[in-house]
Amino acid sequence: MSAQTKIALVTGGSRGLGKDMAISIAKKEIDVILTYRSNEKEAKETVNAIEALGRKAAALKLDMSDFQSLDNFVAQFKDSLQSNFNTDSFDFLVNNAGMGATVPFVQVTEELFNDFLNVHFKGIYFLTQKLVPHINTGGRIINISSGTTRFANPGYSVYASMKGAIEIFTKYLAKELGAKGIGANVVAPGPIETDFNNAAIRNNPQMKGILSSLSPLGRVGAADDIGSVVAFLCTQDASWINGQRIEVSGGINV
Repeated sequence: MSAQTKIALVTGGSRGLGKDMAISIAKKEIDVILTYRSNEKEAKETVNAIEALGRKAAALKLDMSDFQSLDNFVAQFKDSLQSNFNTDSFDFLVNNAGMGATVPFVQVTEELFNDFLNVHFKGIYFLTQKLVPHINTGGRIINISSGTTRFANPGYSVYASMKGAIEIFTKYLAKELGAKGIGANVVAPGPIETDFNNAAIRNNPQMKGILSSLSPLGRVGAADDIGSVVAFLCTQDASWINGQRIEVSGGINV
């Protein structure tokens, strides 16, 4: 491996938005380690797609809802860096792994709240803390948030609250890691037609139509609308963007 080769870790990179992020990053001549929660087959297909672009790639299992598994994952990640890339450090951390559910506020249970807390905030907070010592100077942390931190979408009170916490957390990362030369930004997608949240948009033409009508551009987003922006933030061209929330939503509810 050449000294200049950069490496990105994309959590939840086997399908949906994360898959497109991983492939878009690889197109920037960056090697990729991606994680999957349950579908190893999809993860391997994404690895194959990245390798077809001439980049190195690897896939590791990570369940963000199992907080106690983080230390074991970090150990496996370090092993993968050494065995697959002959290094002990990496450059870009993309915290993308997530879960979705549309649940009215009055029906939210403590169990659901705790699941969202672990996956969307606590897990990301401490995974980032554990990985920061291995991020190179000049590296970047990209946290994926949501348009629903800016505008309210009924049923998203837990999800959006955790994403709001991530947006504040990202500002503190930018402030406290700046001395190490590490930057941090948020990418906040609007409605996207993927299989996220049981393909809520893709499977519901009426919802898709309503959301499309709220956008000045008259459509909902696609995965490649987001992946290309995340990939851009992993390039030198974006090195002076720091501590920012970048909404990629087509201007919905503008």
